[in-house]
Amino acid sequence: MSDSLKRLLAIVTAVAFVAAACGGSDEGGAADGSLPDNCADEDVVCVGLVTDTGKVDDKSFNQSAWEGLQDAAAANDSIKIEFIETIAAADYATNIGSFTDRDADMIVTVGFGLGEATGIAADANPGTHFIGVDQFQGEVRDNVTGLIFQEDKAGFMAGALAGLMTTSNTIGAVLGTDLVPPVVAFGEGFELGAQFVNPDVELIRTYHPGGLDTAFGDPAWGADTARQAINNGADVIFGAGGATGNGALTEVAKEDGAFCIGVDTDQWETVPEAQPCLISSAMKLIDQGVADLVAAGVDGSIASGNFVGAVGLASYHDFEDSIPSDVKDTVATITADLQSDAMSTGYNPGG
Repeated sequence: MSDSLKRLLAIVTAVAFVAAACGGSDEGGAADGSLPDNCADEDVVCVGLVTDTGKVDDKSFNQSAWEGLQDAAAANDSIKIEFIETIAAADYATNIGSFTDRDADMIVTVGFGLGEATGIAADANPGTHFIGVDQFQGEVRDNVTGLIFQEDKAGFMAGALAGLMTTSNTIGAVLGTDLVPPVVAFGEGFELGAQFVNPDVELIRTYHPGGLDTAFGDPAWGADTARQAINNGADVIFGAGGATGNGALTEVAKEDGAFCIGVDTDQWETVPEAQPCLISSAMKLIDQGVADLVAAGVDGSIASGNFVGAVGLASYHDFEDSIPSDVKDTVATITADLQSDAMSTGYNPGG
């Protein structure tokens, strides 16, 4: 059994356990779970995870964060973990509070949207350390670490691949809401990378029109939007928006000769139905970042402020032999130069 399948099985098992313990999530999205009754025990490290809207098995950023927490627990028997799925953004504070009320040692909150609620909870609970995924820390708090990524770099790598692989000179990007800066960075980076290698390329870029509650959990909209881009000539489409982006990928997979590019994790493993078109994924190594920060929290070396996680492109998998060698060489050079800071994407968040 692959590591990815093992992790997914663990997620499903955890979901079943939580549902059995409390009869499922309540209206606010919070659920009782499996942390020990006494998190004050010095021999136990209680770590809770609050997802953004969407499920913990979203095959994208929520799942990656939970897998990172599972990795941390597997490496240290003293770490006890539990997740809560957020149904609506209005429940962020309640869900975080379910862990602070039980004196959790660390709380991982996943997504930009949880930033404000995380900061408020951190101020009220100075003895708990918070790890905010995709939450840039402009105001440094002693008990908060923001796990952030240079999404423009990952997007640029993906865009360069798309710009080199298109034959129609039209590509598409199906994205979550532009209310979330990391999503915008992915989209802008994708366009900049495509234009860098192919000045004639045209991008059909579409953000989900909804808010935080719906933008990342709408695969039907993602599929429809991808289909519209294909009908307008796009032959490579980037899906970046949780389940919404996954809907785009699976729709592209129905189109002979079209390519798709995933996001956040290696979606060859998490969205197998997209494999007919999936040439790579623009990865944020959220699992690695969460695991590293939780381990640092346990040994006392975790720092406040911002921690920049790694980004990169996933393997070409079954497309390894069909992607021209000159394309792979160019993408490899761009990737290495971006990762070493030998080149810049040109992305200006304030521009």
